[in-house]
Amino acid sequence: MTVVRDVPKQLFIGGVWQDAESGRTLSVDNPATGEELCQVADAAPADGRRAVEAAVAAQAAWAATPPRVRSEILRRAYDIIIERTEDLALLMTLEMGKPLAEARAEVAYGAEFFRWFSEETVRIDGGMMTAPDGRNRLLVTRQPVGPCLLITPWNFPLAMGTRKIGPAVAAGCTIVLKPAPQTPLTSLALAEILTEAGLPAGVLNIVTTTDAAGVVEPLLRGGQIRKLSFTGSTQVGRILLAQCADTVIRTSMELGGNAPLVVFDDADLDVAVEGAMVAKMRNMGESCCAANRILVQSSVADEFTQRLTARMAALTVGPGTEPGTDVGPLIDLAGRSKAHDLVQDAVKRGATALTGGELPEGPGCFYPPTVLTGVAPDSAIIDTEIFGPVAAIRTFETEDEAVAAANDTEFGLAAYLFTQNLDRSLRVAERLESGMIGINTGLVSNPAAPFGGVKQSGLGREGGRVGIDEFLEYKYMAVPVGA
Repeated sequence: MTVVRDVPKQLFIGGVWQDAESGRTLSVDNPATGEELCQVADAAPADGRRAVEAAVAAQAAWAATPPRVRSEILRRAYDIIIERTEDLALLMTLEMGKPLAEARAEVAYGAEFFRWFSEETVRIDGGMMTAPDGRNRLLVTRQPVGPCLLITPWNFPLAMGTRKIGPAVAAGCTIVLKPAPQTPLTSLALAEILTEAGLPAGVLNIVTTTDAAGVVEPLLRGGQIRKLSFTGSTQVGRILLAQCADTVIRTSMELGGNAPLVVFDDADLDVAVEGAMVAKMRNMGESCCAANRILVQSSVADEFTQRLTARMAALTVGPGTEPGTDVGPLIDLAGRSKAHDLVQDAVKRGATALTGGELPEGPGCFYPPTVLTGVAPDSAIIDTEIFGPVAAIRTFETEDEAVAAANDTEFGLAAYLFTQNLDRSLRVAERLESGMIGINTGLVSNPAAPFGGVKQSGLGREGGRVGIDEFLEYKYMAVPVGA
């Protein structure tokens, strides 16, 4: 297709598109068909080092660039992304699988990070005060942390890039971006857009690779990277944190999730079912803040389950490029197998599949929307991030029981609760151990809000006013009074 053909397939280092030093390439496949879309450069450790050197070389000049200049570059990039919505949406659908309607929504969401941080660029502030003893003036300023390594996942190819690149560019940091090997094309297209918007050579460098461990570890231990921002699994996050320790690299981590969705007996069930559909089925369930455990108060459990099952069963599964598709393929066969194994384990332990639960025939990585009821507490699905279109329902009797079940996990990224009682909504939200709470809504992501979790769901926040803080250091200067 034209959108695939037009995207550069090389590494982007120092403002130059170039092959991997070894000449190796990796295959980018369409999960709807299993067929290859194209080949892109497959970097080795030496390519990663060259990318870091380019970022280091560009850092001083970029940090000295006026904030308004950085702001305008991001704003122009936002405008270009919006203008190219259809091409970028199709590109994402082809390499990742999501329906075109969802891909268009991601373009709008992802572009907004550039617009938001273009506005925050000119609001980086400091302060001055007189020391309590009156002897010094205390001046505080903020400066870019330095060259950053940004590692993005495959599930939101555009938004995960803009959510990390936006604040780094705004703060005056240079970047080495390593996108997921399953979905590199959107990141490569983003590099073209930022270049067109006026981003200087060396500020953004992109390294695509199948050897993430081999490329990343030497960069973290090399002493030149000063900031790591990673979105991915908690297991990998732990490894990266250990690697960052030797050179005390500043980190922000958006890791795994196991989001509870709690429906109380006083909830508006129309709102609750709609919210559950959004929280569960956005991006085919391949989202770190997807509803992983649905907890419903017993007195309304049957009605809620019937309504949710009817909605799930009515969804149309197919290639994301086809009109009318509600649910596209999962990212790969391994992802589909994981979802199916979790379903089989739950059924083996006593759960009932009210819809779905069977592997479809034919090509592609499709899995049907599935509703499980009567899920036993020892089922693997209770403790494992599903990353697929599977709704696992359990019941509870009391508010305390619901909160205890919701918090019974090492994760704490997102949670959702549905109730028409204002006191209960605030009381329960305060007790839930999650960084983000959706109250009577299944969507919490917003560029103007601080995205992130607690416990083993990560460190730091992305988006909102605090998003740029992750890329800035404080510097304090003491000036004697009268000097």
